[in-house]
Amino acid sequence: MTKQDAIQIFEDRQVRTVWGDEQEKWFFSIIDVIEVLTGTDRPRKYWNDLKAKLKKEGSELSEKIGQLKMRSADGKNYQTDVADTEQLFRLIQSIPSPKAEPFKLWLAAIASERLDEMQDPEQTIDRALEQYLKLGYSESWINQRLKSIEIRKELTEEWKSRGVQEGTQFATLTDIITKTWAGRTTKEYKTLKGLRKENLRDNMTNTELILNMLAEASAKDISQAVNPDGFEQSKKVARQGGNVAKVALDELEAQTGKKVVTDANAKTMLNEKVIKRLDSEGSE
Repeated sequence: MTKQDAIQIFEDRQVRTVWGDEQEKWFFSIIDVIEVLTGTDRPRKYWNDLKAKLKKEGSELSEKIGQLKMRSADGKNYQTDVADTEQLFRLIQSIPSPKAEPFKLWLAAIASERLDEMQDPEQTIDRALEQYLKLGYSESWINQRLKSIEIRKELTEEWKSRGVQEGTQFATLTDIITKTWAGRTTKEYKTLKGLRKENLRDNMTNTELILNMLAEASAKDISQAVNPDGFEQSKKVARQGGNVAKVALDELEAQTGKKVVTDANAKTMLNEKVIKRLDSEGSE
């Protein structure tokens, strides 16, 4: 199966998904769906209990559930129970939740949208833009975020061409880049911002995004210039790319007297945006 990972948004909550090109269908993380529908902070236990209940009732649904690798909160990929749209519709019937019906409509829309995007790839960008706007992000931030996705894609394609393996090796190189310019690994960076499952880049400020893009774009350009052979040589290139952004960060902090890497996350940034808007309206 050729995979395309994506984060889908349902009522401001994230659901990890994988698109299967061969089957032409989405596969959804079951524990993410359970967390959204039930609000439980122990979705894995809920799913284990539900599987046992379904098996006891004679249902074959749990036996047909497959697994795919999905990115976890620590940035690494792990085998995760997944279900396609049809399986999820059946599974939702066993999960009492007031969100069941709107979630079913959301599932149907996701499936339809993906088929539309295959015919017109620009719709993927348009829908990403729409989702970020719904979450309250500014247009300037969204433009930076969409550009960061493009730059990240170029870097990972370069890594693949150098024989770097997806998963642990990708995560290690990402950590090297981030540690070099920001002084923190991805996990440490997320901890600083108080994040768990949330995407780190979705919680960066404009300046953080720009510096991260500079680091990744530099790593890609340097890699194309020096032609590293495999993972070990790519580590050195990752540090060199990160160092380009580190130099820029040091100069910026020296000029402004302010720290670039902070604990600001999407929640605080969006709240500040609302407060500023309300202040502006109140002064009119």
